[in-house]
Amino acid sequence: MMIFLLAQKGNWNFWKNIKFNDMKSLVIFYSFEGSTKLIGETIAQKIGAELLEIKPEKEIGSHGFMKYFWGGRQAMMKLTPRLVPFSKNFEEYDLLIIGTPVWAFDMTPAIRTFLHDYNFINKKVAIFCCYEGNMGKALSEMNKLLAGNQIIGQEDFRDVRKKEKENISKAENWSATLLN
Repeated sequence: MMIFLLAQKGNWNFWKNIKFNDMKSLVIFYSFEGSTKLIGETIAQKIGAELLEIKPEKEIGSHGFMKYFWGGRQAMMKLTPRLVPFSKNFEEYDLLIIGTPVWAFDMTPAIRTFLHDYNFINKKVAIFCCYEGNMGKALSEMNKLLAGNQIIGQEDFRDVRKKEKENISKAENWSATLLN
């Protein structure tokens, strides 16, 4: 084993994919335009976690100004839309990492539904949000809905598409701290 590891000394692609922990982790996210998905996938790859993308049964339209109107309205009214079914046993995971875009200064309705429907207790949880303007109360509202769990980290990612390299690096660095 030692000879194999020494032979890989100069091979960065080998080393960056090594998983040094036995913690079973799941990154759960909703992404409307791809920023939160990019950060979620980056985190999952860095720590060797599985991915679960949450989707509402009925997505809002994604064209023009109206996406902000309808999405913001849903977030402000704290609506909880039905989600597309998925099969995961959350008890199997040691760490849950939950991410959301910010709509109208709050978490998205899809993540709100998820946190209402799947009541976790005594889990290690980390949370993150992606936004362009102001993150508002997204993380504090997520913290409230996750009461009874151990929040081991939270992070925000601003202007993910405009500052992609910076945010990917930030996500990699942050995710590494979650395993300590």
